Amino acid sequence: MRITLFGDAALLVEYEHAIDLAVNARVLAAADRVRHEHVTGVRDVVPAYASFAVHYDPVHTELDTLRNVVMEAAVATATVPVVPPRRPVEIPVCYGGSFGPDLNDVAAWAGCAPDEVIAAHASREYRVFMLGFLPGFPYLGTVDDRIAMPRHRTPRPRVPAGSVGIAGRQTGVYPVDSPGGWQIIGRTPFALFDARKDPPALLSPGQWVQFRPLSASEFDARCGPGGAR
Repeated sequence: MRITLFGDAALLVEYEHAIDLAVNARVLAAADRVRHEHVTGVRDVVPAYASFAVHYDPVHTELDTLRNVVMEAAVATATVPVVPPRRPVEIPVCYGGSFGPDLNDVAAWAGCAPDEVIAAHASREYRVFMLGFLPGFPYLGTVDDRIAMPRHRTPRPRVPAGSVGIAGRQTGVYPVDSPGGWQIIGRTPFALFDARKDPPALLSPGQWVQFRPLSASEFDARCGPGGAR
């Protein structure tokens, strides 16, 4: 683990560079411990896969004190256990067709039928490793190696909100319409982010998710024909 300055108003705390449950458990535990120390001037603590950033006000924060708090948190959480899945959040997904334009390409890449891709994707419980890229966008892992297709070389200019994609060992859900390069295999009617709610994001790091196949008629019943939200 190492601590470095991240610009002039943040510290970056880095662990092993890996998509790994044990590493992520340490990251989340240490970040949570720093957050609850309420160090003067700390604005936010943002965890990622294998690191976390501590954003602070350089005028009101004593940097040496903050470094000590971060180091103590890292040492205290060096051996935290990985919490097993508990009541995963179930997210319904309509796979394929206009909702999943890349499903057939993922199947061809994997050398299997589209139904096998769906079965492989929906059979696992995924950890929310982090939120990022967009407000409420969950980075989930890990995907079955058979269907872990790399992202597109050139992103699409628009991916609809609710789209479920694969990018290597990661899977995720787009919370809003945006550009994106993940392999889109389906779409959920669930809203992943709503600024009017508290908390605004449906998911948070450390939770677990399982996808449930949804028929097109069920999707339309929730969202209206054509996927109107």
